[in-house]
Amino acid sequence: MNVTELARKLKVNTNELLDILPEFGFDIGKRAIKVDEKVAQKIIKLGNKIQDRLIAQQKEKMASLEKLTAVVAEPTEQKEIEIPPVITVRELAQVINRPVSEVIKQLMKNGVLASLNERIDFETAAIMADEFGLKVVPAESGDTQQLQDVGLRIKEILAQEKKSQLKIRPPVVVVMGHVDHGKTKLLDTIRKTNIIDTESGGITQHIGAYQVTKKGKILTFIDTPGHEAFTAMRARGAKVADIAILVVAANDSVKPQTLEAIKIIQQEQIPMIVAINKIDLPEADIEKVKKDLSSLNLIPEDWGGKTICQPISAKGNIGIDDLLDTIILIAEMEKDKIVANPQGAAIGTIIEAHIDKGEGPVATVLVQNGTLKVGDNLCINNNFFGKARALKDFMNREVNEVSPAMPVKIIGLKYAPKVGDLVEVTCDIERRHKKFKEHELTKDSQQLSRVTKKAEETGDESVKRLNLIIKADVLGSLEAIAESLEKIDSREVKANILSKGLGNITDADIDLAASSNAIILGFKAKAAPVALDLAREKKVEIKYYEIIYKLIEEIKGKMSALLEPEIVRKVLGKGEVLALFKSESKKAIIGVKILSGKINKNIKVDIYHKKELVDTAEIEEIKIGKEKVSEVAEGQDCGVSLLTKREISVGDSLEFYLEEKIIKKL
Repeated sequence: MNVTELARKLKVNTNELLDILPEFGFDIGKRAIKVDEKVAQKIIKLGNKIQDRLIAQQKEKMASLEKLTAVVAEPTEQKEIEIPPVITVRELAQVINRPVSEVIKQLMKNGVLASLNERIDFETAAIMADEFGLKVVPAESGDTQQLQDVGLRIKEILAQEKKSQLKIRPPVVVVMGHVDHGKTKLLDTIRKTNIIDTESGGITQHIGAYQVTKKGKILTFIDTPGHEAFTAMRARGAKVADIAILVVAANDSVKPQTLEAIKIIQQEQIPMIVAINKIDLPEADIEKVKKDLSSLNLIPEDWGGKTICQPISAKGNIGIDDLLDTIILIAEMEKDKIVANPQGAAIGTIIEAHIDKGEGPVATVLVQNGTLKVGDNLCINNNFFGKARALKDFMNREVNEVSPAMPVKIIGLKYAPKVGDLVEVTCDIERRHKKFKEHELTKDSQQLSRVTKKAEETGDESVKRLNLIIKADVLGSLEAIAESLEKIDSREVKANILSKGLGNITDADIDLAASSNAIILGFKAKAAPVALDLAREKKVEIKYYEIIYKLIEEIKGKMSALLEPEIVRKVLGKGEVLALFKSESKKAIIGVKILSGKINKNIKVDIYHKKELVDTAEIEEIKIGKEKVSEVAEGQDCGVSLLTKREISVGDSLEFYLEEKIIKKL
């Protein structure tokens, strides 16, 4: 049985399975491709224990987050770099000029599990910088470019508002969980619409925000993608939420992305409801889900704990009203925290951004304080980004103003912002617009330098590189693709991203691909007709995708094709030369006694004279008496025609073997 098929039957990751099998007495090797059928059946019988062990390992990793090991380095002359109190892993990598993957690995060594868009504090960043021989100091205030912490900024603004002006706003609910556990179907049932049919492959590709009304109360829902490629996007979803719904399938229980979602929710310190979905399936096991949650210290209420568990069936519309009632109840209990000033300055968080062919740069914003109006001037990180020329709600209807906790699409931006950026209404346009222009020039210069360096950087010449240019329709997908490709770990081949951006594929992309022998990947982004003609002329390969995991799988396949196949030598038998019947310039006919194993045609033979290897030949023909045969077994004598230029002597030893090429895969 193929190892991948075995892993699929056990519903675990192939690499995780190979790593954990030795603990159960199955040492089949970490590079195994196939496993004996009997052994496979034994492993399948231990499926539940293997899954429980993997969950325990994830729990141990989560626990280690709190144990950051201090690293004391020898005092050396270090360069001082300024960083803000809070910084993302990606931004830290840029500041200290190190690959993101190296920074993430170093964090893991120090007991911190963080994705490239996860925030870390100054102390952790200082330890990481020290690991790379650098020294960091807190950034000074003033005109120094600082990276904003959205949550802290919003808290700061709300703290400045007068209590008399603060009003209760609709709660923002984030829906999280493992892929295919029913998050989007849950929202679909709640809103009586059909989002799933509009998503490629039934998997949420972007962050969406929607509003529903229950018992006269408005609830705002955020749907976050559940596939493993969207770690960063799920984290962003939780940052703007007041309540989290963790969807766990009753037939699948706790999975790796479930654990990751729990970690994010706990870090954000927001109330959580566990929606145990698919309870109408025959294989549903609610008690197993509760048991697995208890092992993570999430004790269900009916077991004497504080974790709210709501059994539901999104497909069968079972328990949905009870779930909504629970949300309203929690919102009522948290009402002192779920407040905003509708009369204050408008501020919100970008939860999606992309470039539209007709509308230009657009962004989906969740307003968190104040009222956003058509015509408002907007700035992000103290840089002017444009004017809100039009506002559209989640139903794509034009509106004139947007109140707190309402998601809205803004049209009129000059530039596409980043997902997670903080948007504020500003009056000081001229200074901030000039500052942004200077910032863009610096950024473009750095980007050009980065792309050129990466294109010219060869490093170890033994490492093969697959050059890629990525274009996507939205920023979240673009970053998810780049993050997933960076995670492909191989010593022999690397994915080399020369350039990435939003919008359609242009002539410049074609020229760069042609000059660097790169493949262009278009994720929901197409090539303009002129660019397509240029691609045909320059023989540039363009690949289009609608689903991210298919893109990742295909690129893995292309990278695997660059790997050198492994040659495995399989010894079939050994023999001794009894007689020399005929010797020509390129051939010898000899009498052979098979001492062990067996031999057949078209295999290779190592010839040893006085225990010294003198030649390697190939068997052309085998005879027993005057009859041609295809195989000779141990203990038999035969005549063998060898293709060799070497003179063979009676008494020479022979080793018969077959060489097999094993195609490597990532």
